[in-house]
Amino acid sequence: LRNILPDHVANHFLTQDRQAEHPWVQFTLGRVPLPKDFSEDEELYSQSRNNVGVMFASIPNFTEFYSEDINKGIECIRLLNEIIVDFDELLAEPRFSSIEKIKTVGASYMAASGLNPTHRGREGENDHICALVDFAIAMKQCLEELNKHSFNNFQLRVGISTGALVGGVIGARKPVYDVWGNTVNEASRMDSTGTMGRIQIPKETAMMLTARGYQLEYRGLVPVKGKGEMETYYVVGRAAGIQGAFTRTPSQHASLAAVVYGMVQARRRQNTRVVV
Repeated sequence: LRNILPDHVANHFLTQDRQAEHPWVQFTLGRVPLPKDFSEDEELYSQSRNNVGVMFASIPNFTEFYSEDINKGIECIRLLNEIIVDFDELLAEPRFSSIEKIKTVGASYMAASGLNPTHRGREGENDHICALVDFAIAMKQCLEELNKHSFNNFQLRVGISTGALVGGVIGARKPVYDVWGNTVNEASRMDSTGTMGRIQIPKETAMMLTARGYQLEYRGLVPVKGKGEMETYYVVGRAAGIQGAFTRTPSQHASLAAVVYGMVQARRRQNTRVVV
């Protein structure tokens, strides 16, 4: 259950009382089948949260790399998997414990911070948002390191927003945890209207980060669907002297990614020569 739901949500279902009373929990644990009259639309879990951070991180130029002509795209998907695994390993570091991975869609990685009330209780009010921004910076550095090994130029485009949202579990036989709300939509727009290699945030988030020592660059007014024009900023980094906090040992997966990419590029060059 903990492999498909965030810890604080899994704990909601795994308490002794919930296990005894909820057929979905028993089904998920593989103990009993779901009753025939069990509704998949039954509310399983939902919780409103304020002051949450949401991040969308995309690799827009991965679509240029992807090709089904080479082993039906398997090598390309394998490389994307290596990138996502690197991001997952990064997220497992203790400094990012307040962040939950929500999902990946293609070459887009979604995460949120401040969902777990336990973490919010022992950290400062905005510490988890700072951790989310630090995670985005570390993701960029992780991808840059992979580029060195794979001779590629993948770039991360990140959008972050902060505010209220609703998180919940939908589905019964294949339950999924997701988040909804204006904050989620805004973070998605910060990504889609952003610039490759940059982290874009709205004005409200920028004001908080400035107070916490982050260096920002004013972008200006950006047309945002459903929002009109919004003032946005780019995150440059933290104040001088704190950058060392983002140093990370390169993942062991980079070597495999380099091999995979080398195979793909070699086959592309060979196919090009044949066509010529």
